[in-house]
Amino acid sequence: MTTAPGPTVLDAASLLCEVADELVVRTVRDTHTAWTDRIHGVGRLATGATGASMGERVHRGIAGAVYAGLGGGLRLASTGLDRVAATGVGPRLEDTREGRFVSSAVNGLIGDRLLRERPQMAIAMAVRHEGRDVVPDGPGLAAAFPEPTGRLVVFLHGLCENESYWRRHRERTGSTYAEALAARGWTPVMLRANTGLPLRENGAALTGLLQQVVEAWPVPVERITLVGHSLGGLVIRAAGAVAADAPEPWTSRVTDVVTLGTPHLGAPIAWGIGHGSRGLGLLPETAAFGRLLDWRSAGVHDLVAGLAEDVPPLPHARYRLVAATLTDSQRHPVGDLVGDLLVRPRSAYGRDRRGRSLFPDADVLHVGRTDHFGLLNHPQVHTALVQWLA
Repeated sequence: MTTAPGPTVLDAASLLCEVADELVVRTVRDTHTAWTDRIHGVGRLATGATGASMGERVHRGIAGAVYAGLGGGLRLASTGLDRVAATGVGPRLEDTREGRFVSSAVNGLIGDRLLRERPQMAIAMAVRHEGRDVVPDGPGLAAAFPEPTGRLVVFLHGLCENESYWRRHRERTGSTYAEALAARGWTPVMLRANTGLPLRENGAALTGLLQQVVEAWPVPVERITLVGHSLGGLVIRAAGAVAADAPEPWTSRVTDVVTLGTPHLGAPIAWGIGHGSRGLGLLPETAAFGRLLDWRSAGVHDLVAGLAEDVPPLPHARYRLVAATLTDSQRHPVGDLVGDLLVRPRSAYGRDRRGRSLFPDADVLHVGRTDHFGLLNHPQVHTALVQWLA
């Protein structure tokens, strides 16, 4: 099981101070300055003045001192917290469900930046069991999976999520997808990833991990099913396109790939964030808010376009694609436009407006009157999974 202690609450507090300085204080300061310049500029045009007035200079001096003080205090606090956290004291984020939630969310939003600047807070791709990483070797896997079978069903969560999300809405069916499949001879393997990293980087990490798992699995692996929610489905596709340097690659055992609300052709919300940041940057008064949006991770950037034809499906695997809409019918104008609030049906099916499909032979399932996260442990998907993997 896990050997690394992981980040502490003090690491999270230090990051919060850094974010407050870079995003909150600097955004307010730059917006304040831009509007001040605009107002005083209009005043100078109206009066014919050629330079800043005494009042304007005093205002700038006071405002600058206040913002400098706030920013300096936050940076000092961040540095101090980092020094204390480096000693190893303080509760671990991984020790509580709430801490793991925070860690996964932050990694999804700025995971690439964390890996560069705060590696102790960056999540590593790993098999998970009871809230801990599993060492992917013989003893580690045997301890986590005391009754393994030769059929593995691998679950990978979406952006800003973690493996616990696969338990959401369990009350609707009385069991999770994993529990239902375990009762039918499958061994569920839960993964956790830093969803802020580029898709292809996560795909390479997933390939390496699953190769280790297959080679060290306590019994011979006969069949693998991959189940991905949202961005997790894209990472699964990216992993399948990575050439594994092994005599028997793990991909040769994959028989089924199931994606739930995966934006194969991109997500409108990610596209909107990108265009919004560029639009806000056109005016000094709103440029700081554009920088807020630009803080998004490479993982969020990659959701703009999804993965195209250069990442083909595994030729020997059966693809099962699930889409959701807020409306009963996916043909309803609202359902077609907003889909499940994050992903449209066409993108979830990998079909563009011209009718071309990334998965021409796939089985598809539409789930009406639910949203993006409603696809987790949904009764219709529950029934379909059991049938597909019988």
